[in-house]
Parts: sequence; C-alpha cells; structure tokens
Amino acid sequence: MARIAGVNIPTNKRVVIALRYVYGIGPSTAQSICNKLEIPDAKRVNELSDDEIVKIRELIDSELRVEGDLRRETAMNIKRLMDLGCYRGLRHRRGLPVRGQRTHTNARTRKGKAVAIAGKKKVTR
Repeated sequence: MARIAGVNIPTNKRVVIALRYVYGIGPSTAQSICNKLEIPDAKRVNELSDDEIVKIRELIDSELRVEGDLRRETAMNIKRLMDLGCYRGLRHRRGLPVRGQRTHTNARTRKGKAVAIAGKKKVTR
C-alpha cells in the first residue's frame, strides 16, 4: 500500500482514482499529476515503481496544499471570518447557512435535527 501525504492509498485502483483519497486532490488535480509525470491512465497503484511513487510524493509536497495544511488553512479562514464579526462569520458562529440559502424551510443540514416547540399548539376545548 502506497503512502502519499500521510494517506494510505488503495493499491488495486487506478492511480488517477487512488490519488483522490488524499484530501485536497480531486479528479482534475489527480489527472494533471498523472499527465505531468507521464503515468498512463490505466496504470494501477500496485504497478507503480518505487521511483514513480517518490515522484508523485515530491510533486504533491512541492506544488499542492493537501491534508493537514489544507484543513488548517480552511479552519483558519473560517475562524478569521468569525473573529472579524462579518456576516459570514456570524452565520458560521450560529451554525446557519452562509451562502444566502433560505432558512424558513430546509437548511436542516446546518441547523441540525428539528426540535418541536412546546406549547405551540392552540388548546381547543
């Protein structure tokens, strides 16, 4: 099992697919990595030589921000918005949708499970 950027990538998958297991590498980035290093699309991870794995590792380390660094940067960006007290920061702080989505209905992913309000129903006699 090859280890790239601190992630064990699966050995039986194609290289283009396996690289996506690294946080921060998507389909287009994985394809561009393979193109730069001239790795064929059909090649699988277990068919890679140690030299090719080292080249992939070096390319990712030098050119891309992945895994912990990317997660840290994202968290710091959100924290910066929250510290500034701007609208987006307030939405993050309150756990509400940030990008202008409606909240009257929906938005359950950000708001969490719906909670019934006690005493809301009108008592009929």
